[in-house]
Amino acid sequence: MCCLFGLIDYGHTLSGKQKSYIISTLATVCEARGTDATGIAYNSGGQLRIYKRPVPAHKLKFRIPNDASVIMGHTRMTTQGSEKKNYNNHPFRGTAGGKPFALAHNGVLHNDILLRRELHLPKTSIETDSFIGVQLIERQRTLGFESLRAMAEKVEGAFTFTVMDDLDALYIIKGDNPMCLCHFPKRRFYLYASTEEIMGLTLRCLGLTSEKPRKVPACCGDILRIGHGGEITNGTFNTSFLLQYRYASYCAPFYHPQTNKTAGRAKANRTYLDELKSFSMSFGYSPEEIDALADQGYEPEEIEEILYCGWT
Repeated sequence: MCCLFGLIDYGHTLSGKQKSYIISTLATVCEARGTDATGIAYNSGGQLRIYKRPVPAHKLKFRIPNDASVIMGHTRMTTQGSEKKNYNNHPFRGTAGGKPFALAHNGVLHNDILLRRELHLPKTSIETDSFIGVQLIERQRTLGFESLRAMAEKVEGAFTFTVMDDLDALYIIKGDNPMCLCHFPKRRFYLYASTEEIMGLTLRCLGLTSEKPRKVPACCGDILRIGHGGEITNGTFNTSFLLQYRYASYCAPFYHPQTNKTAGRAKANRTYLDELKSFSMSFGYSPEEIDALADQGYEPEEIEEILYCGWT
């Protein structure tokens, strides 16, 4: 899929050069989950700025200003909307209550077209499914726990979102896609990335292994807000529709007889396989090869691990 990453320098201890190096290293490691496009968002000079290009992270020149304290990033593996049209890439800009915000998404949403039609949302040239998140927040005319909860409870599919406002507050809306958030209290900053593996490799590359970071827990259904002073406040959203869509097979044994459980698991696996096949070519595997692995008895989770990590 894609990778979310970022830095929150709430202690204002890092120079622009140091932040550029950290973000460049982190983004390059995040290429493991996407090389089609790379983008970042930050506030500088009283303005929200978004810089993104349809290139892998290691080819992007990061020049973070000294006054940018929060940098929100994304590396993309295209599933919907050509990355060559730069407006399809993350992060996306939105406006709520007259104030700008930036949004990035890891995952795949399946009801964006339906929501746009049902809620009479404005037409847009942006083809990426993720942009529905921006439109749903804009419809609420405010950015906060309530509007983010409303957005998260309307979309269907797989997701974790990050949203940054114009005052350097960063929100993490944790769905069923992974997120690893680490706090370095002595250095007074946070780092985050979509997986613990990416975070671990980044810390080794940066030489940040002397101070063991504190992992900040984020569970499915959590909304975390990291303020400009580093304080974290929490909200939640209802995950029942999300879990029913993605993980019906795992919930079924507690609520349904055996026949429904088997049917639910088969349906969920087919959906999962269809999702894997939609982007398998990016990893050099054809959809037919994905079907062949499934026929050999590999579970969808095992096939996804093969795509990302190769054969071990």
